Amino acid sequence: MRNSRLLLRSGLTLAAAATLPAALAGSSAAVSGISVSTTGSTVSVVTSACTQNNGAWGNASLLGSRQANFAQGRQVALSGTTVSQSAAWSGISPGTYTVIVICSNGVTAGTQSVIVSPPSAPTISSTSTPAPSRGVMGGIGGAARDYGPLTLGVGAALVTSAVVATAWFLRRRSKPYRF
Repeated sequence: MRNSRLLLRSGLTLAAAATLPAALAGSSAAVSGISVSTTGSTVSVVTSACTQNNGAWGNASLLGSRQANFAQGRQVALSGTTVSQSAAWSGISPGTYTVIVICSNGVTAGTQSVIVSPPSAPTISSTSTPAPSRGVMGGIGGAARDYGPLTLGVGAALVTSAVVATAWFLRRRSKPYRF
């Protein structure tokens, strides 16, 4: 009974593992062969779908909202290696754009939309507290307040009495017991 449950569970696990690659392969066909990212006002595209043909990898085009085809966009030649090809555009104003990559053999590697956000202005927090005017005061007396000689004297007396009490206790413990 116990072995049959274990066999059933492992069989279900193997069936799920066998269908997973097929499900992933089906969804990857719908995914674009390019990856587009933005950093500030720079848009970049990376692909691995193109092969070099006559010394060129292909071209990428950045289309604005009013541009309809590849030729109307800002075109940049792809550069890279057999593993990865890339292109970038800088100084892009905020808005929605479409990136199209066409390999040197005429095959479209992919199309993807991207949103370039306006730069965010730094904000000043109103809950910040001012820093101490004299910096951090380390050592005897504390870290942020200057204590007077009376407070320092009392603290030194307490530390001294603790050291003396500890020495007395340890000395008493080291002597053999007498009955």
